[in-house]
Amino acid sequence: MENSAASSGKLAPDILEKAVLAYGGAKRDEVLVGPGVGEDAAVIRWPGDRFLVVASDPIVGAERGAGKLLVTVNSNDIASKGADPAFLISTLIFPSGTTPEQISSLVEEIHEACLEAGIAVIGGHTEVNDRYDHPVLCATMMGMAKRVLSARDISPGDAVIMTKHVGIEGMCILANDCRQLLRRCLSDPEIDGILQWSDMMNVLPESRVLREWAVFMHDPTEGGFLGGLGEISRLSGLGISLDRDAVTIDPLTLSCSQCLEFDPLRLISSGVLVAVVPGRYLDDALGALKDSGISFSVVGEMVAGEGDVAVETQEELWGLLAEGRSLS
Repeated sequence: MENSAASSGKLAPDILEKAVLAYGGAKRDEVLVGPGVGEDAAVIRWPGDRFLVVASDPIVGAERGAGKLLVTVNSNDIASKGADPAFLISTLIFPSGTTPEQISSLVEEIHEACLEAGIAVIGGHTEVNDRYDHPVLCATMMGMAKRVLSARDISPGDAVIMTKHVGIEGMCILANDCRQLLRRCLSDPEIDGILQWSDMMNVLPESRVLREWAVFMHDPTEGGFLGGLGEISRLSGLGISLDRDAVTIDPLTLSCSQCLEFDPLRLISSGVLVAVVPGRYLDDALGALKDSGISFSVVGEMVAGEGDVAVETQEELWGLLAEGRSLS
């Protein structure tokens, strides 16, 4: 393992496997899906023909709306395993000088998001600490599933489906926290329109549609759409033949990517669900998505060999945030 310091953002897959995932504690037979690059959540055998799904994620890039986003990204990890999110534990660390009113405002935001989704907040930890300049927000979400979705069941020829359009989360964060930056590319009404995308960030609706047919689903967060595909490829040991022309990019995201010179397919993309569906179920799955009014695209298929999607992590958000916050 190299001794060079890691850069900001998600650890590269090779480093993650060597420095973190190599240390998994005790082996337990109940753990059916454990930690792995591209695994959104763990799956544990539970009594009564059910499976407990558990996920944990932080919020570190966003400021406004961070409480709601914390609930959403953790819910999405549970939904990606075919479960309904039900229980949340939060760990919230605030910098010195944070007022009780500011803490209460964020916790109330978490409460409201959980109330709307039927999620119980069952515990956690909250403190003020002088080692931090910005809040550190982490949560663990749990839910129950009826079956196990595993990358081991992915086969060559399976179709790769995406819902909605790439970069939803990243564009919402930029619209919330870096309006001045987006004004280089868009009008204020267009930026306000992007803020409405936060309503699309929950992937539970499409998860409920696709969980019957999918063998694997994934929430492409940091590293964006391409990062998510690379993780699926790494997990399954298969390549992906990607039809880039089929990947859905909203015109506003495309305009900003051209203006600010970033790759929209590598912008953090909570709100997109990537599902791998065997060909024999594809028509049924697509028909159900159409009936539900959920936008989607078939973007490729799993193939033996390397395919044409690199297994790597590169996130565009951090550089954009640094540039945007320098303008404020």
